[in-house]
Amino acid sequence: MANIRKRGSSWTAQVRITGWRSFTKSFSKKTQAIAWSAHLENKLRNAPVPTIVTDNKVSLGDLLLRYAEEIAPSHKSSVPENYRLRAIARSWIGELDIRYLNSQQFSQYQKDRLERVSVASVHAELSLIKRVLDTAIKQWGYGIAENVIKTMKYSKGSVSRTRRLEADEKDRILTAARLQRNEYICSIIEFAIETGMRRSEILKLKWQDINLETGFASLYDTKNGEDRKVPLTKRCIEVLNQLPRSHEHVFPISATCLHQAWQRAVKKAEIRDLRFHDLRHEAVSRFFEMGMSVPEVALISGHKDVTQLFRYTHLNPENVFAKYTAFMKSEV
Repeated sequence: MANIRKRGSSWTAQVRITGWRSFTKSFSKKTQAIAWSAHLENKLRNAPVPTIVTDNKVSLGDLLLRYAEEIAPSHKSSVPENYRLRAIARSWIGELDIRYLNSQQFSQYQKDRLERVSVASVHAELSLIKRVLDTAIKQWGYGIAENVIKTMKYSKGSVSRTRRLEADEKDRILTAARLQRNEYICSIIEFAIETGMRRSEILKLKWQDINLETGFASLYDTKNGEDRKVPLTKRCIEVLNQLPRSHEHVFPISATCLHQAWQRAVKKAEIRDLRFHDLRHEAVSRFFEMGMSVPEVALISGHKDVTQLFRYTHLNPENVFAKYTAFMKSEV
């Protein structure tokens, strides 16, 4: 039931429905307070009664961490998703009380994040929070009136990255990686450039999945749901032969450890705007520069939709020209 009172120059509306917490909001006009109360009452009466009444504070971060523990592990992209969930939980928005969430808070979060990361990254974060809130309402039974992100307008567009390694960047980042304590960082970077594997695929790779005699690495339960074999270059095999085999995994480190080590290496090498995933972009582009066809590259990279390869393929004009010149000479 709604209770509307005038306090000073504003009107305060309070809605109480059995099974839900009390909702309060202030307005400059009485008509606005009445309209809001009627809308909210109707929504609450038609919504499933929550099994968890949030009389006490439950932070958004609590929900994000619960999702990371209970839901994320079943997803193919569990490693990056888990990292993103915990990063958001540590931010200021993770401290907010879920009883008082509003779209203005997420608009500010979006504005803050756009100053540091891309539009695509912000969209991914807000979409993830939206899924967490949906789960909290529909599956966990928290008494949240509405998923405010659903009514929020935010950019869903993304500009495909064209970042490739430039000049001596590979040597610089490998040099910086060798200076770190973890013996696997440098090898992982080279392995990623040589194979075009995703970070999650590299970290899941086991020694039993590698056949150095045939020169192939077998990947199972990949992001697109299909198994595939990735050919290993001569350099790739040299890198593998230098690694210890004291663990069943080829690279026995966590995604968080790799992320932090990557950030340190990039910073020490004084390289800007280079992400670990850009190494996959670099590898796929090199495959095309070698003269591979689209189906051949798709077979190695694991892209189901070959049109997606154009997001990764930005050929180096100098490499293409060199091959063109060599071809013309062979025709003479």
